[in-house]
Amino acid sequence: MSIRPARPADVAELRRLVGELAEYERSADQVLMTEDDLRRSLFGDQPAVFAHVAEHEGAVAGFALWFVNYSTWTGRHGIYLEDLYVSPELRGHGYGRALLTELARICVERSYGRLEWSVLDWNEPAIGFYESLGAVAMDEWTVHRMTGPALSALADGVPDR
Repeated sequence: MSIRPARPADVAELRRLVGELAEYERSADQVLMTEDDLRRSLFGDQPAVFAHVAEHEGAVAGFALWFVNYSTWTGRHGIYLEDLYVSPELRGHGYGRALLTELARICVERSYGRLEWSVLDWNEPAIGFYESLGAVAMDEWTVHRMTGPALSALADGVPDR
């Protein structure tokens, strides 16, 4: 098993795996990201998102896509894990744990205070896996999102609804 930072040559496979993840999460119709988008984001002039891949017999078996965040409570940076995905046929072999271990190592090495992520409330296998590693659900928090017309309206200073 090998965990390494993603390379430009991995982009097509990463995009394919994002599609698999979206299918699993019942949201494939929401994925707009292209290979070019991902390539620019990961390997452009000033990348703000990063990825690590798990390799199985020379092929990408899974990935962790993440970015640096900040906590005003701790006064320290952290890692926000946007996506963690391992191909279904390779689950249960330690790839997900190895990817999370690498991110935890980065956190500790850089004196980051947190590694955090969101998980769908119906994804019991993932929740059980995360809890087995010592992760704690932040049940008192609710995710809010603004996109499309609402985002544009706020940016334009349109009055409240």
